[in-house]
Amino acid sequence: VSKATAAINRTRAQAAGIDFIRLTTPTTDDVRLPTVLKDSSGFIYYVSVAGVTGGATASLDQVSEAYARLRRHSDLPVCIGFGIRTAEHAANVARLADGGVVGPALVDKSNAAQTPEQAIRVVLAQCRAISEGVRGARE
Repeated sequence: VSKATAAINRTRAQAAGIDFIRLTTPTTDDVRLPTVLKDSSGFIYYVSVAGVTGGATASLDQVSEAYARLRRHSDLPVCIGFGIRTAEHAANVARLADGGVVGPALVDKSNAAQTPEQAIRVVLAQCRAISEGVRGARE
């Protein structure tokens, strides 16, 4: 997609009330960051680890440093994603950032289920556990 097409798509999305959420990574340096964040809306999605989703988990120090760096560049909320698989991970992120993004942990639970009903039960249980971790961290 060309830059012009991307700009048109972003403008149309925002005109329709759809936020334009940009992803940043550990390899997005301070020189490139303003360009990446330009015209972002909604929140900043910080991909906390380099690599594929559901892989490693970033250290709390790394996430804390990244959050502080992103706050220097934007007033948008910062949500951390990649590697959040447990209530403990979610609680740690909730203590450091504005939000967390959980995906592969739920997909893995669903894929391991034997029936659709079991998938619903285990995914809801995982959501409850992660939610409780976040609430506990923010009390």
